[in-house]
Amino acid sequence: MRGDQQHQHLLLHHHSHGNVEVGRGEDESEIKNEESNLIERDKKISVELQKVWRIAGPSIFCRFAMFSLTIITQSLAGHLSDLDLAAFSISTTLLIAISFGFLIGMATALETLCGQAYGARQHHMLGIYLQRSCVVLFGCAILLLPMFIFATPLLKILGQSAEVAERTGLVARWLIPMHLSFVFQFSLQRYLQSQLKTAIIAWSAAVALAVHAIISWLFVYKIGIGVVGAALTLDFSWWLSVFILYGYVVYGGCPMTWNGFSWQAFTGLWDFFKLALASGFMVLLENMYYRLLIVASGDAGSSHVTVDALSICVTLFGWESMVPLGILAATGVRVAIELGAGNASGAKFAAKVCMLTSFVIGLIFFLLIVAIPDRLAMIFTPNSSVLSVVRELAVLLGSTILLNSIPPVLLGIAVGSGWQALAAYINIGSYYLVGFPLGILIGRVLKFGYKGIWVGMLGGSVVQILLLAVVSIKFGWEKEVRKAGGKHNLMNKAVSD
Repeated sequence: MRGDQQHQHLLLHHHSHGNVEVGRGEDESEIKNEESNLIERDKKISVELQKVWRIAGPSIFCRFAMFSLTIITQSLAGHLSDLDLAAFSISTTLLIAISFGFLIGMATALETLCGQAYGARQHHMLGIYLQRSCVVLFGCAILLLPMFIFATPLLKILGQSAEVAERTGLVARWLIPMHLSFVFQFSLQRYLQSQLKTAIIAWSAAVALAVHAIISWLFVYKIGIGVVGAALTLDFSWWLSVFILYGYVVYGGCPMTWNGFSWQAFTGLWDFFKLALASGFMVLLENMYYRLLIVASGDAGSSHVTVDALSICVTLFGWESMVPLGILAATGVRVAIELGAGNASGAKFAAKVCMLTSFVIGLIFFLLIVAIPDRLAMIFTPNSSVLSVVRELAVLLGSTILLNSIPPVLLGIAVGSGWQALAAYINIGSYYLVGFPLGILIGRVLKFGYKGIWVGMLGGSVVQILLLAVVSIKFGWEKEVRKAGGKHNLMNKAVSD
């Protein structure tokens, strides 16, 4: 009897011990699965980051380098006189910015079309799209010429002083060649980055920057040819970069996608124009928004010192915005390639990685601007009064940079999937129906001055982010995959006809 009880006790002990071992084994299995999933996720993020930075890295470097051409020239103009600094700042941060924003926006239509065509392996279409882009953008660049030719009366109407308006008009007329170079620069860049040929983009920008630094130092600083000569050095350097990219494409750099000039480039121009126009307004409205601070402050009767300080802040913001614009380019290309390849989940994942990357970079620049505003402003002017105003605006400038690290990625999703027109409407509503009127209300009606205008305009950025986020969250990725396939079938039909 006792033996039976002992045997039963041993069985129960063994059974319970077995249950413990099974439970422990299940826990260990779950932990291993979680670790495996984390490793797999991290590996996936790492791979996507490599793909993103393969596009974004050279794109950011190129944008920094090409924007630095203007920074170099503007800093030299600032050491000529305060009037020359104001004239050159308005010419580049307002007039050139309109041209730059609109034409670079129109060129993003190539990110949609070339990216999706490359993902779908329809390589023959990329060269046709490039030529269509040059035709359409050149026509639009011609239509923008009156803005440069009649800059003086336009600025007087907007409230600038006669002295500043006259000198700005002189500079603007000599910047027309730079304006026309954007047509080919932006089209060639997007054509190349859509097929991941990004090294040549970076090299062309590096050569242009090196040459520009030398000729600017020689002709402006040493020989003293003045503000007109400074404008001419910018023209030369931008066209130098264009010819480098053009030579690469035409002389064997893109054998799969470049088959020479074709009359097919003049077919389907209306469809391309509609997409490019929506892209142009989308980026222009984004690019021009904070530059209106300069016009609004001048119209409000602010001093030359204030205008100079705001011009420096806007220039620093524009300089830093080359980073999120590079992320925008990477987002647009990655999303377009994945949609063209029929991979909706890959497009969505690429967008998330780009968003996190852009925000982290924005945070770093926020801390930098708040920490050393004086040293950054001294690039442009030694004037202590201007430096003092820039110091006062450091937190506003840093906040603007941080806040605006988010929209470019959301706009990149729009570029990659082709809903630029909706993004343009969101920009109009957020910036020009909410933000700018709110800034005028706070700055002028409530008498908070140019700082109040800036704070109100930040409100427009918040509205834009919220609206773009809502659209992106409700975005139908699978539907866009089907649209991407149908779009290229339509384009191919137009070419064959």
